[in-house]
Order: sequence, then C-alpha cells, then structure tokens
Amino acid sequence: MKLQKLVLAGTATVLAIGAGVAFAQFQKPEDAIKYRQSAFTVMANSFGKIGAVVKGEAPYNKDEVAKNAAIVAMLSTLPWQAFGPGTEGGKAQPAVWSDNAKFKAAGDKMQLAVVDLNKAAQSGDLESIKKAFGAAGATCKGCHDDFKKK
Repeated sequence: MKLQKLVLAGTATVLAIGAGVAFAQFQKPEDAIKYRQSAFTVMANSFGKIGAVVKGEAPYNKDEVAKNAAIVAMLSTLPWQAFGPGTEGGKAQPAVWSDNAKFKAAGDKMQLAVVDLNKAAQSGDLESIKKAFGAAGATCKGCHDDFKKK
C-alpha cells in the first residue's frame, strides 16, 4: 500500500510538472481548450464509475473504487493550467476569466473534496466513500452551475 501511494504521488508530481510545461506549449487557445476538456472527460469517467457503485448500480469492488478515486484526485490538478489568459472558449463561461478568484476558489474546493474522496476510497469504508462522493459531487455541480455553459 505504501508503494502504491509513493507511485501515485510520483505520478501526480510528474503529471503536474508536465501540465505546467504543457501550458507554456499551447500554440493556440484551441489547444488549451482541448487539453482541459480532455482532463475533465477522463476525470468524469473515473468519477462516474465510483458514482455507479455509490448509487448501487455497480457492485462494490474496493480495489476498483480506490483506483478510480486515485485517478480523480490526480487528474483534479491538471485542467487549471489551461484556463490562462487568451484561452476563453469551449464550454467555459466568461465568468471563468471575469471572476477568476471565485473560479479558482471553486477549483481548489473541488480538489480538496476529491482528496477526501481518495482517502475514503483507500480506507475501503463504503459509507465514508458515499459521504465523500456526495461532497465531491457537490463541488463539481457548483462549479458547473457557475462556470460551465449549459
């Protein structure tokens, strides 16, 4: 388990560094938009797999839930670099840039919530997972309500 945490921490660090480099390498605003949408899509896929378990639509497999929660936590750090100046567009509302402090706070809140989800998932306690999933989902919904085009 310790080795798994070290590997995940190392992978997250490498991805975060790579994401920072990627931001500097966006040639066009469309590249940043595709990057952030891709990160959110992969994150939503893993989050959805946990949601299916929480809703009773899929059987609880501790290892699968833990794996998906780790992926969500890791990916939650990636999309933000692609919301820089000049990257307006995609599904993001103009408020992302006009009220950037609120947007950043919403992103930070989501990242903390998915860290809690990951901790719950690693513990294997399904009731804790359900509670943390609900809290994380609420942060996603809040950001979507305020900053994503319908």
